[in-house]
Amino acid sequence: MVAKMINLKRLQDQLVIDEGLELKPYRCSADKLTIGVGRNIQEVGITKDEAMMLLANDIARCAGECTREFLWFAELTPLRKEAVINLVFNMGMATFKKFKKTIAFIENGEYERAGTELLDSNYARQVGQRSQRVANMLADGE
Repeated sequence: MVAKMINLKRLQDQLVIDEGLELKPYRCSADKLTIGVGRNIQEVGITKDEAMMLLANDIARCAGECTREFLWFAELTPLRKEAVINLVFNMGMATFKKFKKTIAFIENGEYERAGTELLDSNYARQVGQRSQRVANMLADGE
């Protein structure tokens, strides 16, 4: 709708020049938490659609990391892939790779043991029900 009233590309280019483009949060001159091209996330926040777009990008990033790091990842059922992506999303790849026994069980197709091993961790104690759900996803796989 706005794009019909103005030259959106030209205005975007102007605002990037005027506001700058910051890909990580920073404090603007008014001491507000800001990101992107002057988005005051402290007061304006983001919309649900924007949050879901960020989430979709993060899921794609995690899935790509899993594909690059683990040859076995491509052979998992969709539900098991979702479980591994959930773990990497939550703790990051570097931390997930420290779960050597869980990973070895997944790699060897011992999915119930992978789930059990996952539940015997600080991760499980920290995230509670989430760990039970993810362990079940690994074990069930369907």
